[in-house]
Amino acid sequence: MKLKRIALILVFLILGGCTDTSKSNQNPNPSVTLANPILFVTQVPIAADFATITSTFGNHLASMDAVGRGGDLWIRYPDGSLKNLTREAGFGTEGFQGANAIAVRDPSVYWDGKKALFSMVVGAPDEQYVYEDYFWQLYEITGLGKSETPVISKVPNQPLYNNISPIYGTDDRIIFTSDRPRDGQAHLYPQRDEYEESPTVSGIWSLEPTTGDLKLLNHAPSGDFSPILDSFGRIVFTQWDHLKRDQQADADKYAGGENGTFNYSSEAPDATRLNDRTEVFPEPRVDEELAGTNFNAHDFNQFFPWTILEDGTEGETLNHAGRHELLSGDARGYLVPSFTDDPALLEFISDTASNPNYIENLFQIKEVPQNPGTYIGINTPEFGTHASGQIVSLSAPPGLPASKITISFITDPATASGIDDGQTPDPAHSGLYRDPVLLSDGMLISAHTSEKRRDEPGNSATDSRYDFRITTLKKLANGIWSADQPLTSGIKKDLSFWSPDIKVSYAGNLWELQPVEVKSRPRPARLTVPLPKIEQDVFIQTGVDIKEFQAYLEQKGLALAIMRNVTTRDTAERQQPFNLHVSGGSAKTLGSGFTTGDKIYDISYMQFLQADLIRGIGGTTDPSPGRRVLAQFMHDANALASNLPSLGPQGSATIASDGSVAVFLPANRALTWQLTDAVGNPVVRERYWLTFQPGEIRVCTSCHGLNEMDQAGNPAPENAPEALKALLESWKAERN
Repeated sequence: MKLKRIALILVFLILGGCTDTSKSNQNPNPSVTLANPILFVTQVPIAADFATITSTFGNHLASMDAVGRGGDLWIRYPDGSLKNLTREAGFGTEGFQGANAIAVRDPSVYWDGKKALFSMVVGAPDEQYVYEDYFWQLYEITGLGKSETPVISKVPNQPLYNNISPIYGTDDRIIFTSDRPRDGQAHLYPQRDEYEESPTVSGIWSLEPTTGDLKLLNHAPSGDFSPILDSFGRIVFTQWDHLKRDQQADADKYAGGENGTFNYSSEAPDATRLNDRTEVFPEPRVDEELAGTNFNAHDFNQFFPWTILEDGTEGETLNHAGRHELLSGDARGYLVPSFTDDPALLEFISDTASNPNYIENLFQIKEVPQNPGTYIGINTPEFGTHASGQIVSLSAPPGLPASKITISFITDPATASGIDDGQTPDPAHSGLYRDPVLLSDGMLISAHTSEKRRDEPGNSATDSRYDFRITTLKKLANGIWSADQPLTSGIKKDLSFWSPDIKVSYAGNLWELQPVEVKSRPRPARLTVPLPKIEQDVFIQTGVDIKEFQAYLEQKGLALAIMRNVTTRDTAERQQPFNLHVSGGSAKTLGSGFTTGDKIYDISYMQFLQADLIRGIGGTTDPSPGRRVLAQFMHDANALASNLPSLGPQGSATIASDGSVAVFLPANRALTWQLTDAVGNPVVRERYWLTFQPGEIRVCTSCHGLNEMDQAGNPAPENAPEALKALLESWKAERN
C-alpha cells in the first residue's frame, strides 16, 4: 500500500499539479489564502475567436466547433484545496468525450452563498460525422461546502434553446440570456446579428422555474451579454449596438458579394421571399447609396454597459452614457455630422474634462462590493484576444450624470489589445486579462494569460497561444495592477472528441475562467421608478386612472412613450441638427453660439420604426435558417389603432406645439425612431434600439436625453406635455 501511495504522489508531481479527478485536491497552491471559496470553470482551449465560447459575441453556441467538451465546474477553498463539483455530482468524463461529455460556463452564486446557477451542455458525438443539435441549459448546484456532496439539478421549464449567463433576481426568478426567438416562432431561429448575420442571443429573459412563466425583458437585435444585478437593483449588462444598414447586402449589391441577402415580405412562416434588399433606416453606409443626398455615411458599432429594471422597464445605457462620454479618441470615437450641407453641425473627437480615460468596449462587467455603483470590466477589441484585454473601472451610481462618469485604468493601457506577430510589446504590457473580480477582502483576481500577441489558431482547434489561469493581481508603485500569483498550479486533462469531422486531441492545462466569490451578500431591494409628478398630474387632470390605463396597455401588448420637448438635445450632441423648431408651434431650441444664418430645422412628426426579422441570407431558393432584423416603419396593428390620427408618414405621431409627443408603441420588440419635417424627411435619428414592456409608461424629457444641460444651456424641460393630455382625453372618450 505504501509503494502504491508513493507512486501516486510521483505521478502527481510529474504532472505538475492537480489532475482532473472527481476527488478533492488538497494542495494546488496554498501560498494564496482567500477569505472565501471561489467558483470557476475550466474549458478546453479553442483557438478560433469568432462565435466561439470565449468570443466577444456569438459565444452562446454549443456546437462542437464552438465549444470543446471536457471542462468542469470547480471550487477552490480558502486553504487552496480544489473540488471538481461536476464530477462529484456525476457529470462529465475522462478521456474520450462522448455522450456523457460536458462543457460548463457562467457560475452565479445565490444570495445566501449556499447554491449557484450555471450553464452546461451535455453530450458530444460518439462517432465521426455525426451532427446533432446541442444546447446550453441552466442548472443549479447545492452542496458547495468542503465536506458536502454537491448535487446538480436542471432548472425546470426553461426553453429548449441556448440559455446562458444566469443570475438570480431579487424575487428568485432566473434572469438569463437566450437565443430563443423573440416571440417563440421557431422559423425565425436563429436571430442573426447586424454585422455578419451570425447567430446571436435575442436578448435578456426572466423565468419563474416553478410555473414556467417566461418573459422577454430586452430584445437586442445584435445581442446582450453577461448580465449582473447590482446592489441598487439594476440589471447591468453589455449590449452590442450596431444599428446600421446591412453590410452583407451592400457587398452583394455593389461588390460582387455572394451572401444571398434578400427580404422576406413579413415575419410570417409563409412569407414571400422577395428579390429585394430595400432598407429604409438609418442613413446609408456606402458611397453608392449616398450619391445625390446630403447625408454622410453612417457607422455605429459599440459594446457598452446598459441597464434595465428587473421587469424590463427603463432601458437605457448605464446612466445614459454613450459615445460622447466613453469612446476612445481613435476612429471609433470620431463622429462625423449627419448632414454634409450644414456647417453648424460639428465633428466630434472624444475630449471631456471629467473623463480623461476612454475605452473601446466594455465586457464582463462586475460591481465592486466595497464601492456600490463602481464597476470593473474588460476593455478589448472585438477579435483576436478571446475577449481579454485591459481591466478598467468606472463609477456610475444611480443619479450621476453621464458627463461626470470617470474611467480608471486598473491594468496598463498597453494591455487593452494583443499585438501583431513580430511587434515588440510595450514594456508595460503584462499580458491579457478577462473575468475580473474584486473580492470582498479587496483582493483582485482575474483570468490571465501572459501571451501578449493576438491568438492565431495553430495546427488543431485546441492549439491556442493562450493559457488562461485565474491569478491574483498586485498593485505596482505607479498605481497600475499586474498579474501576480495563480490560484492553482494548473488543471490538466488528456482528452479527445469529434469536432465532428475531425478527431481533436488535447493534453495539457485547461483554461480557467469566470471566477466568482462564494459568500452571502445582501439581496437588493426591488427597484421601481415612479411616473414623474408632471405626468401624474396630467393623468389626474384628464380623469384617467393610471392603473386602469396600464391594464389596457398590458392587455393590448403596448407601452406608452412620452417626450416633453423633442426640440431639446444634450449639449454634447451636435453631430445631428440641434437648432430645432416645431412647425406651427411654440417650441424652439437653438444651440448656444447660434448666429444669424444658421439653419433652423422645422420638425413636425416623430416617426417610429420596429425591428422586424425579415432579412434572409443564403439566397431565396434555399435560404439559411433564421433572420436578421431590419428597421421598418411601425405597422403594429394595436399601436396604430390606439394612437391619435397623424397626417405624417407611416408610424408617426404629431409633435405638439410645446414639443411634446405621446405615442402607443408595441412592447417586447426593439424599436427606434426619427424626427421628420412636414413631408417626412428625416431630421434627427435615434442611434439605439430600445425595448418597452407591456404596461410600461416611459417618460423622456428630450429627444437626445440630457445629461445635465441642453444645447442652449438649459436644464431638462418641465412642461406638462400637451400631447399626453390630448392622447388621454381621446382614450377616455373612446372608452366612454
